[in-house]
Amino acid sequence: MTRDRGIPNRRNRKPSPPRRATGQTIQAMKERPPKKGKPDRMTIVDLFHQARKWLMTDWRAMIALSLVLTGSATALSIAFLFKLPAVPNCPSIFWPLASASLRLHCAEIAAGKRTTKDLLEAIELVKSLPPDHPLHDEAKRLIELWAQEILDLGEEAFQAGKLDDAISTAKKVPKIGSAYTQVEDKIKRWQGIWTSAELLYRKAEDALRKQNWRLALTEAGRLLSIDNTFWQTTKYQEISGKITATREDITKIAKAKNLVESGGLQNFQEALKLLSSINDKSYVYQGAQEAIADVGKKMLDLADAALDRKDLTTALDVIKQIPPAANLQKEVEDFEVLANAIGRVWNGAPEDYDAAIVQAQKIGSDRPSYNKAQKLIAQWQAEKGDTAQLNRARQLAQSTRPEDLQAAIDTASQIPSSSPKSKDARQLIDQITTDVQSKEDRPLIDQADQVANRGDASSLQQAIDLLNRISSRRALGGEAADKRRQYASQLQAIRDRERALNEAAQPSPSPSIDPSVQNRIQDTASAEQALQEAKAAANGGTVDSVADAIRKADGVAISSPMRQEAQSLMDQWSQQLLQTAMSQASADPAGAIEIAQKIPLGTNAHDQAQSLIQLWQQGLRR
Repeated sequence: MTRDRGIPNRRNRKPSPPRRATGQTIQAMKERPPKKGKPDRMTIVDLFHQARKWLMTDWRAMIALSLVLTGSATALSIAFLFKLPAVPNCPSIFWPLASASLRLHCAEIAAGKRTTKDLLEAIELVKSLPPDHPLHDEAKRLIELWAQEILDLGEEAFQAGKLDDAISTAKKVPKIGSAYTQVEDKIKRWQGIWTSAELLYRKAEDALRKQNWRLALTEAGRLLSIDNTFWQTTKYQEISGKITATREDITKIAKAKNLVESGGLQNFQEALKLLSSINDKSYVYQGAQEAIADVGKKMLDLADAALDRKDLTTALDVIKQIPPAANLQKEVEDFEVLANAIGRVWNGAPEDYDAAIVQAQKIGSDRPSYNKAQKLIAQWQAEKGDTAQLNRARQLAQSTRPEDLQAAIDTASQIPSSSPKSKDARQLIDQITTDVQSKEDRPLIDQADQVANRGDASSLQQAIDLLNRISSRRALGGEAADKRRQYASQLQAIRDRERALNEAAQPSPSPSIDPSVQNRIQDTASAEQALQEAKAAANGGTVDSVADAIRKADGVAISSPMRQEAQSLMDQWSQQLLQTAMSQASADPAGAIEIAQKIPLGTNAHDQAQSLIQLWQQGLRR
């Protein structure tokens, strides 16, 4: 178009002549900053040539480049070599469309978790493969392996002490393969072992409850032979610890019992402290509680003994220290009531008996001491009458009239031997009897003394005859017997002198022994023999042997020098029989009477025995 318009020299302009660079232009070009952005091509080329030249000429650069290339190649090779295929997301797989290899792969992953649930899931994934499938044999092998592993998990649970979990696990073994055939035997074995272990454990516990720690230790030791780790370790250590603790508690109980046997309030307190330290989880806790109850009963007995000594303060102090663990609260309360009532009775006044009876009547029929309270009430009512009767006897005893004195004896004799006042009544009777007999027999003794003072054989014999009228069982019987022996000795001496004088006056044809001397020697030997036999009989210790000893000793003649010793032994043994009869009277009055009747006339216990026989016979007639 340019050509058509006829514009001349449109394309071929003449070049303008180059401008001459002025100084300002050159300076401006030098000060112009370099352009930012990508370098131009020439710059890149120059840089490339410079780098190639540097690499080709510098050996260090060549080595560095070689190492970099070699390392990169190695890293890439290893990465490609070990690169695994992507792990499938088994939980999200739609199993009906999954391949057998995928099922097998996911089953192995699940089985690797080694839990019963996962093992069962693994078996479930592969058990449906048909027999003609190429992976069927592998699946069958894995199913057998995993089923056995489930059974092994059950064994582990059993060894860990989880029997129920073990049985539950074993029952989950699929009914395929050989593992299932072992399930029933496994369960029976586990149950048998567990039962045996429990039996041994219970035996050890029972032995501990019976405070036989040695037997418990033996039974516990048998747990070590049980084929179960849990019983061999955990349960064995558990029962061993219990045995150790129980052994310490048994030692405490034994020490407490020894203290109780020693008696005394302080020992009882120490025993209670030991027994109370045994806690309620101990196997011997029940035994400790029973021992505490026994100590409480012993303390009640101790308080009773204090009451017998009429020590009310000590009795009340003792029962206050009986612990509640003894389960004797009601007994303690009743004891306190009765103790205070008994303390009132000690005063002896009729109003005190009435007050004591009222106090004892507060104990109802539902209380443990009801029977005791009723007996005391009856006893105090009787004692009240016995006290009045004893007072009447004492008033009569103040008279000098024989009939009043006899009435006093009769009145006091009516008090039964079971009454606490019987001792006072016996003393009053003995006192009155002694006074009466002394008044009756003293004139005979005085008369015998006056007659014996004459000193001749006839007077001495007359004095002896007077003294023979006084029985040895009477109040002055002992004094009369002593004087009788004294006068008999004097009489014998006179007769010996007379006989010696007569023998001296008549010459003897031979130096033979005087028959009288020979008789005395024989009498002495016979007396000694009788006393030896009597002592031997008395050593028998029975009522009959003692009575026989008295009879043998009484066989010694009155004129014998051994008579005094024989009489002393007779008195001693008669007192022994009397004490035996009195100790038996409360339980067996008839037996006491029979014993007392064996006390012969001439012993110092005879009179008292006769009086007691009358009292006991009256009691039997009632």
